[in-house]
Amino acid sequence: MKIKNNLIYGLIILGIFTEISVLSTQIEVIKQIHISPLIIAIVLGTVLSHLFKHSFKEYLNDSINFSTKYVLRFGIILYGFRLTLQNLTEVGLEGLIFAIFIVSSTFIIGYIIGTKFLKMDKEITILTSVGSSICGAAAVLATESVIKTPAYKSAVAVSTVVIFGSIAMVLYPLLYEYNVFNLDLNTFGIYIGGTLHEVAHVVAAGNAVNTDVANSAVIEKMIRVILLAPFLIVLSFFWMKNDSKEGGKAVKRKIVIPWFAVIFCVVICFNSFGFISGKYIEVINDFDTFLLTMAMFALGLQTHISKFKEVGAKPFYLAFILFIWLIFGGVNGLEFIMNAMA
Repeated sequence: MKIKNNLIYGLIILGIFTEISVLSTQIEVIKQIHISPLIIAIVLGTVLSHLFKHSFKEYLNDSINFSTKYVLRFGIILYGFRLTLQNLTEVGLEGLIFAIFIVSSTFIIGYIIGTKFLKMDKEITILTSVGSSICGAAAVLATESVIKTPAYKSAVAVSTVVIFGSIAMVLYPLLYEYNVFNLDLNTFGIYIGGTLHEVAHVVAAGNAVNTDVANSAVIEKMIRVILLAPFLIVLSFFWMKNDSKEGGKAVKRKIVIPWFAVIFCVVICFNSFGFISGKYIEVINDFDTFLLTMAMFALGLQTHISKFKEVGAKPFYLAFILFIWLIFGGVNGLEFIMNAMA
């Protein structure tokens, strides 16, 4: 009974701090720069992890584990209500091909550079690469639940998303203003949605140009989010085939089918039929944001600055390389696809 009470009271405490993170996005300064509540939550959780006494963190342990496992997965499932299959048609075949190109090329480049050239830990390499290639913090969290990494590795990956996604959010409108790539409005919207890290980054950068760019950018970004589910399924098979060394012995990982990713796809298909009115979808999306923010806050509570020192600067080197790739490889890839489809 004690454990059960600790879990309930701990979830209440986490819920309070989660609500603080969500409400803080309504502060005018934060609202203007479109900072996601997920980012606020992990920063808040990391700060509090250094302030809470060890005994109190022990008290929250059950609720933290519950949040990073079950709350997270339920949040990913409900994320499907933000998407429909119709999103695939709104930016055309070019947009779909571009999204597949960005997700696959960015992840493969990140994995090869991270493991072969920077000699990084495979888990951090995967998390950092997926944060850049798909949908930022949410993708990192979803991937963490498949490859079962320590919380601090996810925190490192999320921090790279925050840094380089924020830089890109400011840089991209300038690229359009000075006509660096000579793209029309619709194409530039697809470019933004295809290459920026977080949904919030896409919204901010798109609206900085105009609403039409923002609309096509968000749709393109949603296609990348849809690709999260097949990516996780493929990753689970890939991860199974990699032997780990434990105690000097090779241990074969069991296959892990990310059931939540499968249900995520089912939810997208269900949502495509429009059975639920927009008013209720909005309520579901708000609740989903709360769940994902709660999982992120719990992740922050498991993170300590000393772990960042252990990891070093290599994840940030990798994230910077992927940042450059997304800018220049992205625009060249998009132009090639557009010309080929013309």
